[in-house]
This record gives sequence, C-alpha cells and structure tokens, in this order.
Amino acid sequence: MNLREKLLALMAEVNQEVAEREELIELIAIALLTRNNLFILGKPGQAKSHSINRFRQRITGARQFERLLSKQTDEDQLFGRIDLSSLIPGAVPESVLQDDAVYCQLREELDLAMQALAQTNDAVHGARVQLCTDRLEQYRRAVAALHANTPTVQTSGKIPEADIVFLDECFKANDGVLNSLLTALNERKYTNEGRTYAISTISFFAASNEIPNFSDPQEKILEALYDRLQIKVVTEDIGDRSRRLAVLRQKQHAQGNVVSATITLEELLEMQQAVRDIPVPESINTLADDILCELRNSGVTVSDRKYLNYYPLAQAKAWLEGHDCVQPQDLLILRCYLWHLPADRPTVDAVLQRLCLNPLQDKADTIRAMALEVQQAFDEARTDADRPSAASKALIKLRSECVRLYQMQQELAGQAQTAQETELVTALLEDLEQISRKAHEAVGFTPAPLEQLSALQ
Repeated sequence: MNLREKLLALMAEVNQEVAEREELIELIAIALLTRNNLFILGKPGQAKSHSINRFRQRITGARQFERLLSKQTDEDQLFGRIDLSSLIPGAVPESVLQDDAVYCQLREELDLAMQALAQTNDAVHGARVQLCTDRLEQYRRAVAALHANTPTVQTSGKIPEADIVFLDECFKANDGVLNSLLTALNERKYTNEGRTYAISTISFFAASNEIPNFSDPQEKILEALYDRLQIKVVTEDIGDRSRRLAVLRQKQHAQGNVVSATITLEELLEMQQAVRDIPVPESINTLADDILCELRNSGVTVSDRKYLNYYPLAQAKAWLEGHDCVQPQDLLILRCYLWHLPADRPTVDAVLQRLCLNPLQDKADTIRAMALEVQQAFDEARTDADRPSAASKALIKLRSECVRLYQMQQELAGQAQTAQETELVTALLEDLEQISRKAHEAVGFTPAPLEQLSALQ
C-alpha cells in the first residue's frame, strides 16, 4: 500500500465512525498535507472535535495539544511558563540539561558506575562513582555559568512542541492570548521574555459555534485570527435518517472503535513533499485567475494574499485524487478557501461549479457569442443601400474580427486536456469557419480557412 492509499484508508476509517463529515475529513487531510490551518464552524454536538480527534490519533509519533479556550485561559497554559530555576543563581533548568549532549553522556556514565558499585561494592567502583559525580557536577556548574540570567520557558506538552494543535471555542480567548496566537498561526513563532521560540506545529485546527461580529469594534480584533485560519468549513446536523440510525446502532452495539488504519509522522512529511511535487499547469493558473475575477465581480472579496496561495490546496486535492498534475476539477476544493463569511459560500460554489467542471465551455460560449455579433454587424453593414462599397468594407472588418476570434480559439485549443474539451473547441472552430465562409460567399469572394487568413496578418 503506497502513501496515498494509506491516507485514503485512514480517511475512510474515520468516515465510518462519523456521519456526513466527508468534507470535514477531507479538509483535515488537506490542511495537514499543506501545513495550513483549518476552522470549523458548527453548532454544538456536530462531532467537530470528535472528527478531528479520531483523525489525529491515527498519526503515530505526532505530538498533540488540545485546549478549550476561555477568557481565563492564559498564555502559560498554551505556550509554557517561565522555569523558575532559570532565575536562581547557579541553577540550571532541567530542559537545558536534557538538551545538552555532553551532560547526558556524563550522567549516563555516572548511572553505569553506580550500577557497578551496587553489584560489587568495592573501592574501585566507589572511586569511579566519585570521579563521575565530580565531573558531572563540574560540568553542570559550567552550564549554569553559561546560562546565567537567561530565562527559560518550560514548553514541554505545550504548543511550541506540538505537531498538531486543536483549539476549541477559539474566539473566546482574551486579547493577550489572541495576540500570541496570531504570530503562532501565521509565522509559527512565539515570543516570551524577549526570546523568540520556533513552533514546529504542522496545522492548527480551531472550532467555534459562531463567527464574531467583525463590524463591532470590540470584536474587530478577532478578524485577524479568523483570517489566519485559511481553510474553512461549515458543519450541519446529520440530515439523512438512515445515517442517523446507523450511527445510533453503532453507539449502542460497538465495543469501542478499532483503529487499524494509521500513518506515521514521517510518512505524513513524505506525503507533504509528494504534494509539493504535483505540477500546476499554466492553464490552471489562468483558470484560477478567471475564478478570482468572477468572484470579485460578484461582490466576493478575495485578497491577493489568498489568491496567490491557492495552489497548495489544489495540489493536495490532485494528489488525493491520483492525478499526475492539477486538473480543473481539483480547483473545486477552493470552495472551502475562497469565502470569508458564510453568506459568500453559495456564490463561491456556483462560480467554481461553472468554471471548473467544464472550464472551457464558458470561454467557448463567449467567443461564439462574439462571433455571432460580428456576423450580425456584417449583415447589417453589407445591406446599406446608401453605401455601395459597404459590403467589401464589412467583409474586411468581419475577416479581421474572425481572425482575432480564431486566435482566441487556438489559445483554448492549447488548454484542452480531455477529449470532451478538444471536441468543444473543435466545434467552436467549425462555427467560426462557417461564419467566415458564408460572409465571403455573400459578397462573391472565395473563402479561405482562418488559419491561412491568420498567417497573412
């Protein structure tokens, strides 16, 4: 089983434990594959936390951190507190000693000497214990001198040492915690007592029952945190009766869910590299730009920062689907990325459905409509009785416009990736040729293929 199959098996197993959470499970995977953050909006009791926990517990070797936030939550609970021993003259924080390879080696030598002494209890081993003790203490004093007056934060079990972080009720934290979370989510850094610590977290998962009112000055600060949760999904109550009953039976009769599909942290890192290696064709970037323009014209705000970072999600979706490169339908995953407020979701979904499921159809229809307008203008101009030369002038104009539309059609032909899309652009070319041919015949000129007319320009 390859890496992709292992992750798909993991996702399938989690989906068996929860109902109608396929979208959420997929987005958890995509967030981890792209090192993005995920926000889940939903009412209490919709298995938001359960889905995340069932997924992340199947990643062996990944360090986890989870916290329900409130106004009483302080930074120490999330990022660790100052080690008081680091402030005592001559003392050394245990975390510093544990990270010192020489100290650990000396301590191991002392441990071995003590074991030998316990077995024989002779003078030779006693002297050896004393020597190892003196060396260890001497080295400890040297380390203390080097770290004198250097405050150290105990980060064990906190966010700075977690690979996956889940923050429930993320908007309920106080301002101090929110400011610290902003840097952590965006830059993967945390500063305490003037010292900046790197955060190795792969993804932050956050959940809430509601979105703050960003027009309220008191809640405006929360918008920055909200914006840093790049991927967003909304959960609903289980709508299908059979699915509800299936979950109910499972809860009544199951003896505990068996975890059989797992991946290691190292495998997840390999998957991330495989996702980054998925090519993004230039035609996909063009399509993404078309989507951006369409959404902005529809009143949906999409920042340049969000647009310029769309492709990792498309790469992850393509990898999960087994595609060799990003394809138009892979951009459908952006339905959970391009909206800012829930009210934007129907517009975003409609634009993506129209442009991604058959991305060339809309462009082909536009070119065809332009060609029909050109044909109509020609018919009106050539029948102008007051201008005998109107027909020839109209033909010259039509020929020029048809060549321009032909060149646009050729660009579409270069973007066609499937047999259906090739058939689509071929039919468009036939329509353009027919319009050009009928116009030439109408004024007594011999028609020429648009390819030849284009080469003459």
